[in-house]
Amino acid sequence: MNVIIVGAGQVGSSIAGDLADAHDVIVIDRDADRVEELNYSLDVLGVTGDGTTMDTLEEAGIGEADMVIASTDNDETNIVISSTAKAVSDAFTIARVKDTEYLRTWERSDRAFGVDFMVCTNLLAATSIARTLSLPAARDNSLFADGLVEMAEFEVDGESPVANQTVAEADRFESLTFVAVLRNGSVEIARGETAITPGDRVVVIGSPESVREFAESVAPEESMGDTEEVVVVGGSEIGYHVARLLEDRAFRPRLIERDEERARDLAELLPNTVVMESDATNVEFLEREHIGDADVVVSTLDSDEKNLLVSLLADRMGVERTIAIIDTPEYVNLFETVGIDIGVSPRSVVAEEISRFTLEGNTEKVAFVESDKAEVLEIEIDDDSVLTGRPIHESIADLPNGVVVGALVRDGSFIAPRGDTIVETGDRVVVFTAMDVADDVTARI
Repeated sequence: MNVIIVGAGQVGSSIAGDLADAHDVIVIDRDADRVEELNYSLDVLGVTGDGTTMDTLEEAGIGEADMVIASTDNDETNIVISSTAKAVSDAFTIARVKDTEYLRTWERSDRAFGVDFMVCTNLLAATSIARTLSLPAARDNSLFADGLVEMAEFEVDGESPVANQTVAEADRFESLTFVAVLRNGSVEIARGETAITPGDRVVVIGSPESVREFAESVAPEESMGDTEEVVVVGGSEIGYHVARLLEDRAFRPRLIERDEERARDLAELLPNTVVMESDATNVEFLEREHIGDADVVVSTLDSDEKNLLVSLLADRMGVERTIAIIDTPEYVNLFETVGIDIGVSPRSVVAEEISRFTLEGNTEKVAFVESDKAEVLEIEIDDDSVLTGRPIHESIADLPNGVVVGALVRDGSFIAPRGDTIVETGDRVVVFTAMDVADDVTARI
């Protein structure tokens, strides 16, 4: 597939890196130095120029493009790029935007602006946070197979009932599969004898009900209930959407916003949220409002450094879990190391969403684990699959090391895969795989 990516920032570069091995990728950016850097670091063709102009698009080969991804940091620019590309080609167009108003307009009109698919960075990030908050102790989670399958990642502390057990001992759930243990930056495929030690992160795949049961087993003290208290710091677009989505899930969050006019507007928009006008770095205010008693503090301020500061203050005051927006993806691991429980990079979230539209064959959805170390894939099985008509224990031997079949859906029903389970044509399997063998796995399955 010929893919043109306009915008070589963090999102565009991430998408280019994901696609370069399997597709012909052309990256357009105004910054000649950035284009040259990508030419050397990735197997892509770089074009220096303005992606909104016909001359630049033609130089990039718009006539032969199968897909155009507009990923600059300007909403209007991305819409113009998509509209221009659609006017002169049959390419599938994807536009990244931050303003949800553009998304609402696009959703009300088929292919408005000449955009085939629109990705809203702020809404995706907020949805990711709200989804994680809905699952006790989860660091990350994704749904597959129309919500019948869930993948989730949990951190195991020293007080957890599963700490210092083997996977076989911890595996007490009928519809759950342990797929990996993350330890010191490495990914280990979960085997029955694999030990779960404090500080490890465990990745499981199963039915949503079994994943929730496991969540409550991992951290019984964090079991979500109607009294769960969440404080959102910052009335940004992301902060607003987090609070709104939590209201939809029957939470009654509190939100701290420094700007008086913005706080007033949010109070009107969020009827089930207590909006407080104050500076969230004011320790006296935080103590007076008993922020330390909150179960979770979500920081969505306009800079990584402020979000780090608020999270560290909240942690020091006794908050159980801190979640922070981190705009620079490279900072996520660093900030989590120094004290943030969960760092969410909007740029990484949107890059993952866009990348799923380039999946080949029968692959329907992908989620990344540890950013770039592993993938979870949803694949529809056809007659040519190595899994078809064979027990899983037999067919898995024909796949690379580092692959686990985590779940199977047949005729709308969840099936927990076991060694003797026979996969049939038309089944949808959810597979965990190490990143370095993912392409080989998708080709064979």
